[in-house]
Amino acid sequence: MTDRIRSYCPPFLVVLGFALLVAGCMTRAPAPVVERAPFPSTRPAPPPSEAAPARAPEAPPTYTVKRGDTLYQIALDHGLDYRELAAWNNIDNVNVIRVGQALVLGPPGGVEGGVVTSPLVTTAPVAPSVETRPAPLVTPSSGRPNTATFKTEPRAVKVPYSDQAFAQLQQGAPAPPAVAAVTPEPRASPAPAIAPPAPASALPARPDTARVPEIDDDNLGWIWPATGKVVAGFSESGNLKGIDIAGKAGQPVVASAAGKVVYAGSGLRGYGKLVIVKHSTTFLSAYAHNREIVVKEGQLVTKGQKIAEMGDSDSDQVKLHFEIRRLGKPVDPVKFLPPA
Repeated sequence: MTDRIRSYCPPFLVVLGFALLVAGCMTRAPAPVVERAPFPSTRPAPPPSEAAPARAPEAPPTYTVKRGDTLYQIALDHGLDYRELAAWNNIDNVNVIRVGQALVLGPPGGVEGGVVTSPLVTTAPVAPSVETRPAPLVTPSSGRPNTATFKTEPRAVKVPYSDQAFAQLQQGAPAPPAVAAVTPEPRASPAPAIAPPAPASALPARPDTARVPEIDDDNLGWIWPATGKVVAGFSESGNLKGIDIAGKAGQPVVASAAGKVVYAGSGLRGYGKLVIVKHSTTFLSAYAHNREIVVKEGQLVTKGQKIAEMGDSDSDQVKLHFEIRRLGKPVDPVKFLPPA
């Protein structure tokens, strides 16, 4: 057969065909490498938190100013601090209000002190993280490196990225076995140290910003504001709705219950030198016709503390006019005071 080939083909064609046959047997087509998308995390997404529906704050009640009204009287009739009433209505001069002016009788948000609360706003749920995997390193299955005339099937090996692995990939050397990367658990940072509160003696006195003590209305423990004979009882039809206690000029007048002085002056007609103490969001008490006032507005007072001296200012005799008001409405003080 060889003789037949030689007879029909030139010698150089025989050599070329034999070389092509040998090269075709020694090479294989490389296995295809398919780029795959990263596998998504199998951790379920946290359920979105349900925020409580926001409630619109209720509008505070209003009062229309009438002829002869004063801001002090309006505040007293509604159980309010006249300074807060002025602040809620943007009144700079408490002695100037207009007939027909509508005054709001509460803070804008419906909360004492003007604090408006809003529902807690939660952030959007965090999207599930996508785990990325390093690109596979392709190494030959045999020890021989790939050449132009010799190729072997590649083998994918997953290893964490490192400079050493990248250098071995460039050189074509086998990569070290894959080692699972261990992510260290986050450690909670230590809580910052909280400085101890300053002693009470080091804190400056701020009577103008003092708040009414949080006292239960049923536990105020009312006491008589002065000793003496009750010369006028409570009357719904009276101009000054309270009781009158006769006494001596300069006699101590004490706070009937603990609270905050919201008024100290003589700006209300018919009361003379007047002290008003707010005991809670419900109750306040008034002490009129004093000779001297010994407390200041904004000052916190305790039950039984001296707040004034009995006198006859704007009165025809020395006496103490005493009122208890519930939500601004006068009530009979005798029903709250202990038996005389």
